[in-house]
Amino acid sequence: MLAAVIAGAGVVGDSTATVIGAMIVAPLMTPILGCALALVLARRRQVTRCLLLVIGGALAVITIGVLLGWIVSSPDAYTSNSQVSSRISPRLIDLLAALATGTVGAFALVRADISDTLLGVAIAISLVPPLAVTGLLLTVHRYHDAGQSALFATNVAAIVATGTVAFLCYGVRAGAERAHMRVGQFRGRTLGAVVCVVVLVAVPLTVGTVTVAQDRSLATDARPVAEKWAATGTWQIMSVEARNGIVVISALGLPPQPAPTALRTALDDHGMRDADLELHLVGGRTQWCPSETDTCTVQEGGRSCLRPDSREVYAPP
Repeated sequence: MLAAVIAGAGVVGDSTATVIGAMIVAPLMTPILGCALALVLARRRQVTRCLLLVIGGALAVITIGVLLGWIVSSPDAYTSNSQVSSRISPRLIDLLAALATGTVGAFALVRADISDTLLGVAIAISLVPPLAVTGLLLTVHRYHDAGQSALFATNVAAIVATGTVAFLCYGVRAGAERAHMRVGQFRGRTLGAVVCVVVLVAVPLTVGTVTVAQDRSLATDARPVAEKWAATGTWQIMSVEARNGIVVISALGLPPQPAPTALRTALDDHGMRDADLELHLVGGRTQWCPSETDTCTVQEGGRSCLRPDSREVYAPP
């Protein structure tokens, strides 16, 4: 519970250090590795128990994220939050990191000489923060992004898979038998099922990786076109992004604004005919309206101020 509160606070405050703290104190790593160990020992009851602990813990974290979101979130929250954006689009590289982390975590459990690495494993793997992100996104009605927060499922599947293989390679079954522990019959289909789960998880991650690469290439191609379009007037391109094949451009300047249709045509001429365009134009001058007056002045260069007593405009040095 405390890990969920820490993770939620870290996400809301966009604080990487706080989120790392939640990773360290999160207790979910133990039942996940316990599930892998129970699979190797063919202890079905223990497998079920560990899975229920993981599922229950995940639901608890999401619930706390929802409650925290109701308290502190505004409707437009998390639009530029790096903690959110990095967890709603998991990629294949995240699966690779989880596979390596699961292997290290399994060996850290069976080898006392490297048990100190468990702290590093907790930091390297992301378990609680993605769940907190899911809960927070539900409160601001970003249901699609909340559904895309598959990073937790990716990490769980990878840890169980590599943990199972690591325990088998280390001879945990033989050690348990020598210790007169109850060991069931391990079947190859168990390992096959675990591998299939990892493959299923890898499919959407592959799609996400390809989409991110395409969006990055699209944004790179669109930027010089947008800058050339803005140069025809007094406008400046602030940002060029691509989101799922949609080019999102933000421009800042003073009226008159350049024609959006000209930018659309320029993108078409440069091979981006299939990409939709979302253009944000921020134009106009800043108005200064001091208290106790009903008069506003245009801000030119330095801030223009209006004295309430004399109602004369002056520009501070």
